[in-house]
Amino acid sequence: MHHVNPRVLQMLEFLDDCSHRTGRLVARFRLRRRVRSAQAQRAPKLLVHKAIHKVRRKSVEQMLEPCSAMRATLERLRDEGVILGVVSNGLGRGYGHQVLEAFDLKKYFNSAVFREDVSRGKPWPDSIVKALQGIGRDLRSTDVIWYIGDQCKDITAAQAASAIIGRQIRPFALGARAALGAMDSREGPVQIVWTPADFERTVEATFQHNDVRRSLIDPLPAPLL
Repeated sequence: MHHVNPRVLQMLEFLDDCSHRTGRLVARFRLRRRVRSAQAQRAPKLLVHKAIHKVRRKSVEQMLEPCSAMRATLERLRDEGVILGVVSNGLGRGYGHQVLEAFDLKKYFNSAVFREDVSRGKPWPDSIVKALQGIGRDLRSTDVIWYIGDQCKDITAAQAASAIIGRQIRPFALGARAALGAMDSREGPVQIVWTPADFERTVEATFQHNDVRRSLIDPLPAPLL
C-alpha cells in the first residue's frame, strides 16, 4: 500500500521509533529486561498509536492506494503455494484489519500480526516469530523464509528472529530506507530491491517455468549485501 500523503507515513514511523526508544529507556530501569521473553508479558498500552487513530478523520480508502505491482506479486506467490503472513507495527483494531478488508488483501495471508498482538514491536523480533507460529503448520527443514520490509527496523527484526527460531530468514530491503539498514547490517546478507516492480521481477525469476525451475534459495537477480 502507498500512503496518499507520504509525510503522514513518515510522521507515523517517527512516532513509532520514538516509542521504541522510550520503551528501551524504561526497560533499563527495570530488572526484568533479561527475562521478559520467558515471562508472561503484559499487553502493551500503545497510547500514542491509539490516540493517532482516534483523531484520524479519513477512511483507509482515502488515506491509502494499492500498489498494482505488489498485488500481482501476491497473486503469483499465492498461486505458487507460498504461505504468506503480514507483520506491522501499526494497530490492527481500527486500522490494520480495516486495510486488509477494504482492499481485499486478507485472502492472501495465513497470519497477520499487528502491534497490539505483541508486547514489543519491531525492531524486536516478537511479531515475526509470532507470525511464523501462526501460519497454520510447523516450520519444515525444507522451508525457505523471506521477510520483506521497507524500514531499517524490519531488517533488524528479521535478523533477530533468525537467531530466535534457529533458522535463516532472508531479509529483503524494499526501498531506500530499508537499504540503509541493509548497508549497516553485520548479521548476514540482505537482498536489496529498490521498487515493488523490482521485487515483482525477482519473484517472477524465482518461479520461472522453463527446463530448470529456480529454487527460492538460489542466487537472485537483485543486489545482495
